[in-house]
Order: sequence, then C-alpha cells, then structure tokens
Amino acid sequence: VGYCIYLPPQYEAVKSKRFPVVYYLHGGRPGSEIKSVKLVPWIHAAMKEGRVAPAIYVFPNGGPVSHYNMGKKGQMGEDVFIKELIPHIDATYRTIAKREGRALEGFSQGGRGTARIMFRYPHLFVSAAPGGGGHATEKRISEEGGRESDKLILAKGDNTWDLARKYGAKQKPKLNILVYVGNKGFNYQNNLEWMKHLQKLKIPFGHLIIPDAPHSATIIYEKKGLEIMGFHARNFAQALKDFHGEE
Repeated sequence: VGYCIYLPPQYEAVKSKRFPVVYYLHGGRPGSEIKSVKLVPWIHAAMKEGRVAPAIYVFPNGGPVSHYNMGKKGQMGEDVFIKELIPHIDATYRTIAKREGRALEGFSQGGRGTARIMFRYPHLFVSAAPGGGGHATEKRISEEGGRESDKLILAKGDNTWDLARKYGAKQKPKLNILVYVGNKGFNYQNNLEWMKHLQKLKIPFGHLIIPDAPHSATIIYEKKGLEIMGFHARNFAQALKDFHGEE
C-alpha cells in the first residue's frame, strides 16, 4: 500500500528514541496518500517549536473506496491498512509498537474510515479523532443493509452507526475519542446527529466544533490543528505512563 510518512525533527536527532505514531486517513475517492500531506506544515511547526510532543505521522492510501474493504472486487483498503501497513511501519521505523503509542485520525471519507476502524479495532489505538465524516451516508448504509448507492453495496453492519452499537455494548478496551467538524461544512449537522447517537450508547467522547470552518482539512488544521495534535499527544503521554508505571 502506498503511504507518505512524516518523521519529526527529533527522530534523527536522537537515534535511540522511539516515537508514537498517528495514522491519518485521507478524504475523497479514489484513494491517494498525498491528499493529506498538505497538513504537514502545521504538524512540523508544532513539533519543531515543541508545542506538542514529537510523533510520527503516516498518511496511507485508502484504496479506490477510501478505507473500505470491497472483497468481491479485490479492493481491501481496511485490511491492507491494518494487517500490512501497520506491521510494516513498526518493522521499518522506530515506533512505539503497541496500542499506547498508536493513534488514528482522518477527515471526510477518512473521518468515516476512522470511526469504523476505531470501533472495530479498539485494541490497536489509544486515541482516535474522526473529523468531518459523512455520517448521513453511513446511516443510510446501516438502514439499507449495506447499500450506499445502486452501484456500491458494502458489507452489512460495516458502518459508523452499527459498529458504534457493537462497541458500545462492551467498550473494551476504552477508546479516547475526539469528534471534530467545521460548523460551515456540509457534514456539520450529520456529525451532530451522530454524536447524539454516541451519547445514547453512553460512549464517552470529546468534541471540537471549529467556528467558520468549511469542509476543509487544511482550514481546520490552520484554525485548530494544535488542539487536535495535542489530543493525541496527551493520550500518548498518559497511556505510556500507565503502561510503564512511571511517575
């Protein structure tokens, strides 16, 4: 699978150190790992200036249907990401190769992918931040047994509403979730509706509404990227402290 990777300045400076990883899922269809690389200037500035703790960011290619598995067509966006890319990154770079050092994030189609994957694999990620996802479409998929459109039929139950119900029944291991969306974006209202769905399931989450932000990952990162990065950094720090028993 194609991917781009951002290594923080500290990666080369301290060659014995390992770093947590944020996997950022792009928006749009078909897949392209370069769609989200435009966020790197904000990420790099925050890391270089010490405003957030250093972390590796990985931008995977989600495939033709943006992070969905389409088994009958041989397009395995989710499985390739989980079963091939994550092990490859851990084997190739100095990562903290455990749940405590791994986070998931994405915007638009990537927000949909993040929400689905975080609920399916909570044992792999300590934090997850689905941004601006099209949860109205996901709700239609839920209500119509996997049908997104006449030309696209997905697996039954593979959507952000049904997977939330399944996770909500056990909520183990506990996910740290941040839902974010711009209040001028076309997915704003359906994100509010989906958050009500999470509340009804008693799934804890934080939320970040970005004022005067359209459906744009770059504008959202320009306005509130530091808060989103800080969310992951805080969860990395706490989880690693708990894992190692450090004071």
